[in-house]
Amino acid sequence: MKNIIAELQWRGLVHDMMPGTEEQLLKEMTVTYIGFDPTSDSLHIGSLVPIILLVHLEQFGHKPIALVGGATGMIGDPSGKSDERNLLDEATLNYNVAGIKRVLSRFLDFDSIKINAPLLVNNYDWMKTFTFIDFAREVGKRITVNYMMAKDSVKKRLSGDGEGMSFTEFTYQLIQGYDFYHLHKHYNCLLQMGGSDQWGNITTGTELVRRMNPNEEAKAFAMTCPLITKADGSKFGKSEGGNVWLNSDKTSVYKFYQFWLNTTDVDAEKYIRIFTFFEKKIIENLIEEHKAAPHLRILQRQLAEAVTTFVHSKADLDKAIQASAILFGNATSDDLKQLDETTFLEVFEGVPQAAIARHDLELGMDIVSILNQKSGFLKSNGEARRALTENSIAVNKEKVTEQFVLMPKDLINNQFVLLQRGKKSYFVLRVV
Repeated sequence: MKNIIAELQWRGLVHDMMPGTEEQLLKEMTVTYIGFDPTSDSLHIGSLVPIILLVHLEQFGHKPIALVGGATGMIGDPSGKSDERNLLDEATLNYNVAGIKRVLSRFLDFDSIKINAPLLVNNYDWMKTFTFIDFAREVGKRITVNYMMAKDSVKKRLSGDGEGMSFTEFTYQLIQGYDFYHLHKHYNCLLQMGGSDQWGNITTGTELVRRMNPNEEAKAFAMTCPLITKADGSKFGKSEGGNVWLNSDKTSVYKFYQFWLNTTDVDAEKYIRIFTFFEKKIIENLIEEHKAAPHLRILQRQLAEAVTTFVHSKADLDKAIQASAILFGNATSDDLKQLDETTFLEVFEGVPQAAIARHDLELGMDIVSILNQKSGFLKSNGEARRALTENSIAVNKEKVTEQFVLMPKDLINNQFVLLQRGKKSYFVLRVV
């Protein structure tokens, strides 16, 4: 087997690892699982790291299992949380589970017939018939309260300023640990991976595998990756509008592309290792090129293009680049008219707007009144005429003169008009 640990280490994807993990992965195809809790019907870019780990595992010949926590999602993972989560109702949980399965299916082919084909499982399937009495006898007796209390996720909650930890959340690590035992028993799963905040839960799983297995030589391994942060220490994966999601109905492809394009130089150098599949030599060359001409933002462009293509598609990437060029490049009226309404409004988010009546356009509307009375874009008819004489006014990215008359055929998506003075001053007219 090729050395996947060496690959993940130079990419900055290894935080902690149980002894023997690297040797196991070098020896044979190893079944490995990562869990995803259904707190939403989609995943955001914080979940890209575990997804990428699963893809690396498959590419290196190992068998990845993606576990959707239909059961654990009913409780909520206390790791890294200062307060108890609100419990989700069953309908919401089922909806979220289905949504996450759709997201994961974009990156892993669960219908493949390869020997190391990815597997998608839901822990609700084996927990739903497990009675409390059976769980207490078969699982609870294997792990001491002392062991559970020593976990950081528990100690932080008990020593914090909040209300402590409920019994419900206290049992989370046992349920997650039982997942590992179940996958070990039925699929010969030997390794669990996750974020560094999951180390306590994962090692509880390795203990359960050993203690519940009649074979004293039962093997179980653990590995975590770092939680991704920005260079300034702030949380990764947030934009001004909140989480950056992997579904385009929650975060448009344009905004997704812009998130990566706007990363700092320091972050781009780290992220291009973590979030792309470029080989080491290619990344080293890109970093050198970027340092030689940082104003070209080579790293950010390569990062944004690679991640957008991976999460969405090449066609979606091309549309996002086209949308970016409209605001920052030499776009045409035809380019503008190819934008859908959502992308148009996102490209020109924050640009002043005004509404005009559709019936006023039927016979045409002169450009001077549009620039002044109808929009307030310019302060007077005189200023409008001077700007037109200076050839500094564009309608839908095309320069116009004082003779220009706006007609219904000029509308973008039969709804918008983009006014522009000079290179950076924009105004949007919405026809109602």
